[in-house]
Amino acid sequence: MAPALSRTLGASSVAALLPSSSSRSLPRAALVPQGRGAAARCAVGVRWEAARRRMVGVRCDAAVAEKPAGEEETAGEKFEYQAEVSRLLDLIVHSLYSHKEVFLRELVSNASDALDKLRFLSVTDPSVLADGGDLEIRIKPDSEAGTLTITDTGIGMTKDELKDCLGTIAQSGTSKFLKALKESENKDLGADNGLIGQFGVGFYSAFLVAERVVVSTKSPKADNQYVWEAEADSSSYVIKEETDPEKMLTRGTQITLYLRDDDKYEFADPARIQGLVKNYSQFVSFPIYTWQEKSRTVEVEEEEESKEGEEATEGEKQKKKKTITEKYWDWELANETKPIWMRNPKEVEKTEYNEFYKKTFNEFLDPLAYTHFTTEGEVEFRSVLYVPGMAPLSNEEIMNPKTKNIRLYVKRVFISDDFDGELFPRYLSFVKGVVDSNDLPLNVSREILQESRVVRIMRKRLVRKTFDMIQEIAEKDDKEDYNKFWESFGKFMKLGCIEDTGNHKRLAPLLRFYSSKHETDLISLDQYVENMPENQKAIYYIATDSLQSAKTAPFLEKLVQKDIEVLYLIEPIDEVAIQNLQTYKEKKFVDISKEDLELGDEDEDKEKESKQEYTLLCDWIKQQLGDKVAKVQISKRLSSSPCVLVSGKFGWSANMERLMKAQTLGDTSSLEFMRGRRIFEINPDHPIIKDLSAACKIEPESTEAKRAVELLYEAALISSGYTPDSPAELGGKIYEMMTMALGGRWGRLETEEAEVTTSIDADSSEGATTEVVEPSEVRTESDPWKD
Repeated sequence: MAPALSRTLGASSVAALLPSSSSRSLPRAALVPQGRGAAARCAVGVRWEAARRRMVGVRCDAAVAEKPAGEEETAGEKFEYQAEVSRLLDLIVHSLYSHKEVFLRELVSNASDALDKLRFLSVTDPSVLADGGDLEIRIKPDSEAGTLTITDTGIGMTKDELKDCLGTIAQSGTSKFLKALKESENKDLGADNGLIGQFGVGFYSAFLVAERVVVSTKSPKADNQYVWEAEADSSSYVIKEETDPEKMLTRGTQITLYLRDDDKYEFADPARIQGLVKNYSQFVSFPIYTWQEKSRTVEVEEEEESKEGEEATEGEKQKKKKTITEKYWDWELANETKPIWMRNPKEVEKTEYNEFYKKTFNEFLDPLAYTHFTTEGEVEFRSVLYVPGMAPLSNEEIMNPKTKNIRLYVKRVFISDDFDGELFPRYLSFVKGVVDSNDLPLNVSREILQESRVVRIMRKRLVRKTFDMIQEIAEKDDKEDYNKFWESFGKFMKLGCIEDTGNHKRLAPLLRFYSSKHETDLISLDQYVENMPENQKAIYYIATDSLQSAKTAPFLEKLVQKDIEVLYLIEPIDEVAIQNLQTYKEKKFVDISKEDLELGDEDEDKEKESKQEYTLLCDWIKQQLGDKVAKVQISKRLSSSPCVLVSGKFGWSANMERLMKAQTLGDTSSLEFMRGRRIFEINPDHPIIKDLSAACKIEPESTEAKRAVELLYEAALISSGYTPDSPAELGGKIYEMMTMALGGRWGRLETEEAEVTTSIDADSSEGATTEVVEPSEVRTESDPWKD
């Protein structure tokens, strides 16, 4: 365990942790062990108040004083720290770790290193194993005593190693061991090892929760067992020889944390400790046992009471058995799940991948797909990624970069799952999996992934593998799996078109849409392009709020007549996604609801003739509508509808305008600016338009004709997807027109005439005189619906 109890961190890194001012810099002498005289000289001018103030952490670094002459060995040797080192440790405990619970991960990682070292050394020297038992780690919380004990059967430490590793902050015994291993004859062992230690501050995280730490250790290279002890608010630590026979270890190290009052409830709880081990150290290669309370059912005998009046001797009493539940304590294996990513993909069955996925991410459905790969080169890591079988149930998890779906490990030790887009972009946040690397650029607390070139390369490769996995689903003969994927995660892919321009070529083939030729099943852009006529130069689409609205939109009429397929964009994100793609396979995306629609087979002579014929009508309609429209023109896209309202080329479409109006914090000023101009297009072949053309020539000031133009505009506004400014006013106009159209039909006027005649007769009998108005006289000559 010895060198394993600390981490690798050079003197330069130590100095970097200190305040930048020169008056507070760490003296070079503080980084190496010195005698009492040297320590005194280094401490001149330094105020010792810093050493006396309460600091959460042991002041254990560099300078170690020599043992005073005549001091008893049984009382232990006392070693002093320098004041600057105390300040450094204060920074370590208060600043480097954002969560207290990580102390257990660090101590278990140290124990794992100690076991690994013993295993390496036993290859050439089997005697180090002796009879110390199996290689394992045991963790025992004691809620009554307020302690937590972590015991391993690893390499242990000698007295000198205790001084070097626990008396010097930022000095990693693991680093020294690897260096010695590479320089020795066992170079092959050093090349492929499982040692976790990277930093020299991991052991001191124990003082995040402990007010006192006792380390008892026995190395197979030493005859005696030694105890290292320090308190959180002390400026020194003690090393002594263990003399209590009951506390003797066969081999290894035992760390006892005397928890603070605030932390006893949490970290002396067996269930809490079990959960932390499963979270952080589940895939450590050595068994980890935790002390847990269990229950079992047992049968016990009870005496059956004699009936009244009956006496029985002691031997004649009947025995009756019953089942009871009793509590007991025992060791329980906490890391049963094995790291599947460390195995060869060819040797792992699909059922094993599925079970690993369900257990690791608490899922109940099998994943739609998975990929298991290892990358080598400048960045090396192993990973298993999954596409879930269903979308998240909680809306908070949708498109959230902090979904905790990617679990980052360093040498099988869990580091973090709280990333903000470092490893995966937001639109792929639904992907779940594990990433295990031996050399990630982590900071000294091993909790924060630092932005660097290595991280960018990792992200790029993870994203590429994810796209390959999704593409495999899309290429299956059975389309059911991809339909499930698209139903659950299609929005994520569309979001990728907006946020990740660099991956448009991978994203675009995965998109699916309904179209005018595929109203019941989804098609890909590849299928659309394959079905295009040779003379078609663009990919046409229309954005609406529903499939039914898209099917009945007037913009489609001429395109359907010409057998041109149109994509239906019916989800709010669709239009923005397509606009960001711009092109696919050199074909531009064209919105058929905007001006200047070119279908490729226009008859210029006929268009010129129609334009000349209806110029007067267009000008007259523009005059009636005023600023409501930018201009009025002959339409190229209508065949059955009389008119349509199209958007300007660079403004918002009707669908986009509707979406922006619906925004809670929508800016009305930008709405007016981006709304753009509206163009009123008319169909010269429609009877209504022909009637209006005649009206503008014969009677341009006709009130009825002007009312017809207004109603025509309002109807076009609705059919084109816009919202009328005054729905109530539009409703009033429609009611008025319906009254005029339906007046006198189905016998209503005859019934009213009979009622009036009856009323007159009644009045006449009373001597009253009433003038009768015939219904025919009510109608005017200008009434177009006159019988």
